[in-house]
Amino acid sequence: MKVDEFITFLGTDNQKKTSEFYQNGLGLELYKDQGLCKIFHITKSKIGFCSHMPVIFKEKSPILTLIVKNVDKTYNRLISKGIEIPNPPKINSKYNIYHFFFKDPNGYTLEIQKFLD
Repeated sequence: MKVDEFITFLGTDNQKKTSEFYQNGLGLELYKDQGLCKIFHITKSKIGFCSHMPVIFKEKSPILTLIVKNVDKTYNRLISKGIEIPNPPKINSKYNIYHFFFKDPNGYTLEIQKFLD
């Protein structure tokens, strides 16, 4: 089986606020608006938020990780857009990554990271 793309669908209680966060805050491109679901393009993968699905999370699970080349630049851009990020980027030697975490409007945990190897 050859898989060409991948979409993860998550629930949202506020489609408008979620769309504004991912489009205007993170700068993701809207791939498809299906009414109940809005799908955003992330390289060859996609993420969709659906108003007919429940918001389900516990502490950090799930974690939506976005891999970037410049973690500090991304951090500064998000801060300048008013996105609340509790802690600045740091090195995690256990996983050999440089990263930071923050929450989306639904409470899902996002991680911006770069592999250091």
